[in-house]
Amino acid sequence: MDSAMASRNSRIVSANATHCAALIPCRNEAGTIADVVRGARMHLDTVIVVDDASQDDTLSRARAAGAVVLRQDVHRGKGASLAEGWTEAARRGFHWVLHLDGDGQHSTDDIPRFLSASTEQIPLWIGNRFNNPAAIPWGRRVVNRWMSRQVSQLAGTSIPDSQCGYRLMHLPTLMSLSLHTQHFEIESEMCVAFARAGKRIGFVPVEVRYGAEVSKISPLRDAIRWWRWYASVRRGQKTVTS
Repeated sequence: MDSAMASRNSRIVSANATHCAALIPCRNEAGTIADVVRGARMHLDTVIVVDDASQDDTLSRARAAGAVVLRQDVHRGKGASLAEGWTEAARRGFHWVLHLDGDGQHSTDDIPRFLSASTEQIPLWIGNRFNNPAAIPWGRRVVNRWMSRQVSQLAGTSIPDSQCGYRLMHLPTLMSLSLHTQHFEIESEMCVAFARAGKRIGFVPVEVRYGAEVSKISPLRDAIRWWRWYASVRRGQKTVTS
């Protein structure tokens, strides 16, 4: 982290279209990515898409919709894609990044809620889907509630929806933390890292959307990765890798 970024870390500037970039990590989302990019660009001037070795037209459609597109030629995972996006956003001088998924599950109409919330001096805002839990499929609801309880215990603070990828972060604060995971466990690791660093976490009610999208989570492989991360944090290890 350079000295300019470190100096900004003590003064959190509220997020707006000038200070904030949208960041969309995605893989094989050709059917939805253009609509997500266009929706995000209605609220934010810059949208960065990190294409995680897609085998369809995700890259070209995102670019045609107006996104800045970074391409990973080898599938590396969501955490690795986000880290590449953070670096690019910082290089472009942004103070904030807003994460959303490329499959259309996150409504871009909720972006103003995040931007308004950022006027309070809180460096991490997480979407909360549990204001309308009935709209969440039963199986996902049970798993997400259980995982949120475990993450809350590790973080030492209540996090109602730790697995929601729709979140707004103060970039200098984010990049001052040690984050190591490469896949979907990044969302849990981020919550714990912010909380243990003494950073406040806020929550924004967001619309619940579940349609025909196919989850990119591998139930067995990603569960093993999450459990490995969780066990290492419980043991107090400082370095957590995927």
